[in-house]
Amino acid sequence: MAQSQLLVSLPPEEEISTAITRHLVRIPWEYVGPSTPGPWPEARAMLVGDPGREIPGWTFAQTPRLEFVQRLWTGLDRFPFARFPPSVRVSGNVGAFAPAVGEHAVTLLLALAQDVRGDHERVREGQLGAVGRRREIRGSTLLLLGFGEIATEVAQRLKPFGVRIEGVVRSTRAHPLVERMFPASSLREAVRGADLIVDCRPLTLATKGTIDEALLRSMKPKAIYVNVGRAATVDEEALFRHLSTHPEFRAGMDVWWEEEHTRDRIHHRFPFPELPNFLGSPHNAAESADTGARGLSFAIDNLARFFSGETPRHVANRRDYVSE
Repeated sequence: MAQSQLLVSLPPEEEISTAITRHLVRIPWEYVGPSTPGPWPEARAMLVGDPGREIPGWTFAQTPRLEFVQRLWTGLDRFPFARFPPSVRVSGNVGAFAPAVGEHAVTLLLALAQDVRGDHERVREGQLGAVGRRREIRGSTLLLLGFGEIATEVAQRLKPFGVRIEGVVRSTRAHPLVERMFPASSLREAVRGADLIVDCRPLTLATKGTIDEALLRSMKPKAIYVNVGRAATVDEEALFRHLSTHPEFRAGMDVWWEEEHTRDRIHHRFPFPELPNFLGSPHNAAESADTGARGLSFAIDNLARFFSGETPRHVANRRDYVSE
């Protein structure tokens, strides 16, 4: 039997096995886990979720020919880069969950603008009518932080609402949906003119904590801020205090500063859910009936590119995540 060229540390599932067998026809592969001893001298690639939890005892010495790691999830801020030498390329599953996350971002944004939470409470109390907190977004300026796959999905859905769309990227580039693109170095200037802000950025050394107290003060008093990227791009205490002292400012979060994935728990340092101008969801924007199959398909397609000699898509720059 040929020695495995692909190691899969994800929990064994029929859907995964079928997809790999169908699309990586000539690639010997196997599932590996905490009790799998190795070594795997011919392994050239890995498909992983959380390798720190899935294969805690693995070392590079067990896979000396390893060249490429494909993560099933998008974010790489918690990826254990230190366990892999710089020669090993690592890709997040960029774009696989963008449609679902984009729709969820729009849901949070519209729910905040329309004061759905307040309406629900009035229904609970048996009241009719509104209290003047509903806002139309037509004519507003929407700023998308991190103009990648998710931001594109948000822009496509909100353009018909009659909003002006602006973006922030590391280096400015034109986009047919965007009327103005700011470089990341102009973040303060960009947020000053925005009525609606959707943060889609990954958590990197450059984005961590960039939305601090001073930047929040630079935003419009009635701005709406939604984060579907990573919570730590915004200072937790600063956001809570800003919401508490600026009741017309609104914020929605799908991502959290302290997430305990092994127990499916969110830990709150501040009581965000008690604020009337805040709306949260439990980091489930990427979860829908379609995302599982799409995510697996994207990941395996990138592995197929690698094994066919093509350059994998979305290879991470390690220097964005770790200081070397």
